[in-house]
Amino acid sequence: METITLTIDGVTVRVKKGATVLEAAQEAGIYIPTLCHDPDLEPFGACRLCIVEIEGMRGLPTACTTPATDGMVVHTETPQVNRVCRTTLELLIADHPGDCLTCPKNQRCDLQKIAAYLGINELRFRKTSREHPIDRSNPFFDRDMNLCILCGKCVRTCEEIMGVGAITFAFRGYASEITPFGEKPILDSNCVSCGECVARCPVTALVPKKVVQPTREVKTVCPYCGVGCSIYLGLRGGEVVSVEGDREGPSNQGKLCVKGRFGIAEFVNHAERLTTPLIRKNGELAEATWKEALDLVASKLSQYKDEKNEKFATISSAKCTNEENYLVQKFARAVMGTNNIDHCARLCHAPTVAGLVQ
Repeated sequence: METITLTIDGVTVRVKKGATVLEAAQEAGIYIPTLCHDPDLEPFGACRLCIVEIEGMRGLPTACTTPATDGMVVHTETPQVNRVCRTTLELLIADHPGDCLTCPKNQRCDLQKIAAYLGINELRFRKTSREHPIDRSNPFFDRDMNLCILCGKCVRTCEEIMGVGAITFAFRGYASEITPFGEKPILDSNCVSCGECVARCPVTALVPKKVVQPTREVKTVCPYCGVGCSIYLGLRGGEVVSVEGDREGPSNQGKLCVKGRFGIAEFVNHAERLTTPLIRKNGELAEATWKEALDLVASKLSQYKDEKNEKFATISSAKCTNEENYLVQKFARAVMGTNNIDHCARLCHAPTVAGLVQ
């Protein structure tokens, strides 16, 4: 891999060729404020907060869109950079509601963090206000365009990652906003409710219906299908209160679908969820241990196998991996001696499971 060497704030940094100045700074642990950058998205340069001074280059380029070159000398902390960056952020804050204490993203808001980093504790510009109705049509999250800072992360995520394009920029100047086609409610658009835009929103323009801060997180695997998405479950008071994708997950790299992001807490926390095996005794279901349940299943399987009267059938699950489904059909054919095999996803994913049911 070809690398280049540059200097950022007096620190020599070696990065792969093709990296941007922002990526080089992050590689070296040097903080440059940004609201529109995301490692999964193409550079955009919308927020104008990652400006830097580069020796031999005119103006104040944005670090996220400027390719790093060999021998480049970059300064992130200069009077001019700080002045322009502070002014840019002050203008954003002037057009942003200030009720941070009641905001669901308080202390986790990127706008708030950068304001603290730049030491902004008073406003020089008069506060403005927008009057967009809050879109609560989606069953999983709300859209409040009064809080939007037009970073474009949601638009780019929907287009570049999901390939859906449910929302886009509309109008110009101060009237600019992000909206579905025809300014319809998000529920009436082609949004698939994956929540990728919600996870990337730096403020609270996009927020889940219910926000509870977890006390701890547990790494696990999403149980909804056989893809094996790696996730972090946020726990509080013995309940699942949040779900986040694991960026290190090999099969999902942090991304989740609507079921994985918004569906797990509902069924895990459901009051009627079974937490122990049940065995029918005297006509009624009674709690049993796993050993009792498995022993009963084994005895029944032996009975049906010995009878050889085709009373046994197996239905496999889309929540299992391909390998597990293969074992199910192998068990049915080789052990139970039957071809009575079906799969819960065969009607919508027939080509995928054709090898299992033929």
